[in-house]
Amino acid sequence: MSVKILIADDHPLFRAAMCHALTSVEHLELVETSTFPDTLSYLEDFQDIDLLFLDLTMPGNEGLNGLAQVHALYPDVLVIVITAQEEADVMAKSFALGASGFIPKSASVECIIDAVNTVLDGETWIPPTVQMPSDSQQNSAASNAGSVSDQGDFTARLKQLTPHQLKVLRMVSDGLLNKQIAYELAISESTVKQHVSAVLRKLGVINRTKAGIAFKNAMHLN
Repeated sequence: MSVKILIADDHPLFRAAMCHALTSVEHLELVETSTFPDTLSYLEDFQDIDLLFLDLTMPGNEGLNGLAQVHALYPDVLVIVITAQEEADVMAKSFALGASGFIPKSASVECIIDAVNTVLDGETWIPPTVQMPSDSQQNSAASNAGSVSDQGDFTARLKQLTPHQLKVLRMVSDGLLNKQIAYELAISESTVKQHVSAVLRKLGVINRTKAGIAFKNAMHLN
């Protein structure tokens, strides 16, 4: 049985390099997209994607927002993050949001092949050149960022949100009022309030301001 992989990256040369790197892996079908909206459209139209290579900085994708959105909408799709950002905290946030692998764009062909095989086997792939931060380092970073709680814990809790709740939280973090959110999503204001209440409960924060700040911190790449 073949495995269908979607390579989502805005650089055609990098996509070509990825396709070339994976030619030695048997039973793979490779498809490509160059923007995040196109990626979402492809995932919606074709429900047979097994693995997604997701560029964190492609057009339409702001920080880790795209990863959070893909995981909320398509939890069964395996995601390997590909990025020029090699910081350990970016990798830690990616895994907390549901990524199965993390590949720096400087990775070798051997690393890319190993990552694909490892993730398809149900394991998590971590690049040997990047060290995961210790618990104390993550806690310190969270404290310095003014987080409402451990940032890694907050990021992991984002996976509990439904796609609608994630949209509402993103709009809250942008400073939109309930009335504005209701207009943008074409839903009632009371429904927005229900979504906001559910978001606060799931994330363990006391108000929308703290939720918005924590979300912004969690989505930043550095």
